[in-house]
Parts: sequence; C-alpha cells; structure tokens
Amino acid sequence: MPTSSFINGEFIGGDRNLAVENPATGAQIMTIAGADAATAGMKALDAASAAAASWAATTPRHRSDILRRAYELCLERADDLAVTMTMEMGKPLAEAYGEVNYGAEFLRWFSEEAVRSSGRFRPAPAAAGQNILVYSQPVGPTLLITPWNFPFSMGTRKIGPALAAGCTVVLKPANLTPLSSLLLMEILHEAGVPSGVVNCVVTEDSAALSSTLMDDPRLRKISFTGSTPVGRTLLSQASRNVLRTSMELGGNAPFLVLESADVDKTVTAVMAGKFRNNGEACTAANRIYVHRNIAEEFTAAFVDKVKALVLGDGLDGGTTLGPLIDQAAVQKCQDLVDDAVSKGAEVLLGGRALERAGHFFPATVLTNVPRVARVNKEEIFGPVAPIIVCETVDDMVEAANDTEFGLMAYVCGQDIDQVRDVVGRIESGMVAVNVGVASDPAAPFGGVKQSGIGREGSHEGLDEYLELKYVRIG
Repeated sequence: MPTSSFINGEFIGGDRNLAVENPATGAQIMTIAGADAATAGMKALDAASAAAASWAATTPRHRSDILRRAYELCLERADDLAVTMTMEMGKPLAEAYGEVNYGAEFLRWFSEEAVRSSGRFRPAPAAAGQNILVYSQPVGPTLLITPWNFPFSMGTRKIGPALAAGCTVVLKPANLTPLSSLLLMEILHEAGVPSGVVNCVVTEDSAALSSTLMDDPRLRKISFTGSTPVGRTLLSQASRNVLRTSMELGGNAPFLVLESADVDKTVTAVMAGKFRNNGEACTAANRIYVHRNIAEEFTAAFVDKVKALVLGDGLDGGTTLGPLIDQAAVQKCQDLVDDAVSKGAEVLLGGRALERAGHFFPATVLTNVPRVARVNKEEIFGPVAPIIVCETVDDMVEAANDTEFGLMAYVCGQDIDQVRDVVGRIESGMVAVNVGVASDPAAPFGGVKQSGIGREGSHEGLDEYLELKYVRIG
C-alpha cells in the first residue's frame, strides 16, 4: 500500500504523520506521510508544468491506449481497491465493488472520448476565399480536489477526462480517505502514464495547497467536488488568475412520489436513492414528498424495507448499511432529527445514535416533517429519511424547488404526461424518473443554482478540459 504523496512518478516521503481511521471500529488503519502543502504543492505543479507540453503533444490514440490499460488494471485490482475503500470510508463491501466498476468505467469512457475531440472547418459566410477553422487544445495543468465519500470514482471522474484531453494533473484527495487515491496513482503509473503527468499531494492543509497553486499562473484549471461554501471560496480565488473552473457542490435532492406511482417500485427506488453509500452522497434523496392519496401505503411499505437494512461493519458480508465517516457526521444526523422532532415531526424508526464502537447512526424514518425543519433545508449526508405529505403536485414542485441547491431530483409516477410536466418544472441539473440511481459515466453529471458549474462525464466532461482555438484562413 502506498503511504505518501506521488510526485513526478515517485512516492515521496513526508514529515507529517496522518492517521487513517476505520469508521466502523474507530481504530487506526495505518499512518501515512503527509506533506507540507506549499512545498509539495509547488513540486507537484513543477512536475505537471514540465510534463504539460510533451503530454499535450501525444496523439489522442496514445492517451486512449493508456487510459484503457488503466481501466483494465483497476478491474484486476478490484479486491485491493474495494477492501481499501470499505476500510477507510465505511461503505458495505458490495457497494465498494460497485464503485470500482463505476470508477473504472470513467477511464474506459474517456479512453474512447479521447479520440473524438470535435472541431470544424467551413467557408467564411461573407468573405470569399476565406475559411473558419475551430479546434480544441488542452487547457493546461489542472488542480483536482476530491471528496471522501467516493474516494476512488471521484478521482477517475476527474483524471479520466483531464488525461484524455491532454492536460496534466495535481490531485488533492480528502484527508479522511487518501488510500484509494494513492492506489490509483500506482495503477496509472503502471498503465504507462508518464512521470509528472499525474501527481497526488496528501496534506492536512487543503486551503494552503489550493491557495498556493491557484496563485501560480502556470495552473490553468481547478475542478472541485465538495461543499457549496468551500466552492464559493475557491471560485473567488480562481478569479485572481481567471482560471477555468468545474464545481460539483452541495445537494438537497427532493424525491417526488406522485399519486400515480407504483408503490413497490417506488419504495425500491427510494431505498437506493436514500441509503446507497450510507446516505453519504450529494445526490442522496434528502426530502421525500409523497402525495396524500398514497402516503399511508407508501410509508408503511417504506418502513418495512428500511427495517430490513443491516447496520454493521462494511467488511461483514451481511451488512447493507455501514458507519458514517466520523463522529461529527453522527452528531449532525442527531441534531437534524432532534430539530425536526422539536418542531412536530414523528420518528417512525431509528432516531437515536448508537452507543457502540465506530461511528454509527441507524436508518431513520421521520413523518409529519414541517417545512421549517432544518432537515428540509440542509444536506443530511446520512441515513435519515424525512417524509413530507403534500396535497397536490403543485405543492410538491414548489417545495422541491424551495432550496438554493439544484443538483439531483427524483420523480416516481406512471402518468407519463404528469411526469414529463413535473420534470420540466423541477430546478435541477439531473432528474431520475422511476429509478433511484442516475449517475453514469456516459451522462453529464452536474447541477444548477448553487450546486455547481460545469459537467462531469459524457462528452461534456471532456470539453471541460479543452479550450477552443479559432483560426481565420485567407
């Protein structure tokens, strides 16, 4: 297992010991060598800048072949990656294997997109004998900052298009879950990524690293996944050097259960949308709006399904709901539940943190949740499911849009005309209809309002790392 930052093709040492903890037990997994943010950051940017021209000059097919090899190596090392993810983040092992497949697919997808960068050539409409040529070039060295909740796939989702476009990379993984990213560095190096093209800095001082690099004119882009407040700060800093930005920020996803919904299928979708990844996902269903005419039937069926979840260590074969990332996450869930109850909500299931080793909060279902409760306004990031009963579809849509966020939304219903109308009125960058999971490397992932800027995945994900050059030919 690599245990230090990866710069210019080598794992380097560091003098700041960082403990990586297993959230299921509270025990330390290992100690890794953290780096000084400014010093290591500049070394990584030096390496990325030195490699930028030669990597940009490689053929798209060459970059494609390397990414394809990296995809294959990820699958070959699925056991290492999955167990590592479960140990450092807590998700059930079956879900960790799912993330390996999902994350590796970004490398395969962008290995294919690498050779499809678009351009155009056409006669100038009003100038005889002149032509317009438009083609793409890589943006340049990029800073990629990833979160702890999907420690492998968030790296591949950013690195894949960056390398496909011909950009070099400095990756900053989350302090809580650096091990998956370091394994990815090892895989990319083995796949043939040249020294300096991909670098990874592990440091406790994220702010110092980002500030140092973003003040250097050699850096040309930042891609960040994380909270909206941090995203606002980074956008402000990016303005100093007019950096290209991609921001995938917070979510407050509504789940609309229309009167025409198939209850059994809807419960299955809500279970996936709410409890996947222990509820720790920016796309997780945060607020469940149910039409009054089916609220009783839906709630009873949903509670029965939630009762069947097995809370435990993600490495245990029967576990379907793992621990939260740390004790602060547990406390936040407890605070949100207590606030809702104080304002009139009823706890149907769970609701109290467990006194046991590790960071566990039980699957919780709330009903009669008032609109003023914090759980309706704040991203939960845990296994708490608030149910809000609505009288009409208009009430549901109004409540769903009553947020500063607009990342993901869910709609379940069998009346296709009504579903189509609701989808058009929802203020969200993504909408899942009659399913509980929508993320796909072939689809553009991103939000509106204060949930972010730009898209990841699909062809749009590649465009985020390319700049257009217009040439007038006489």
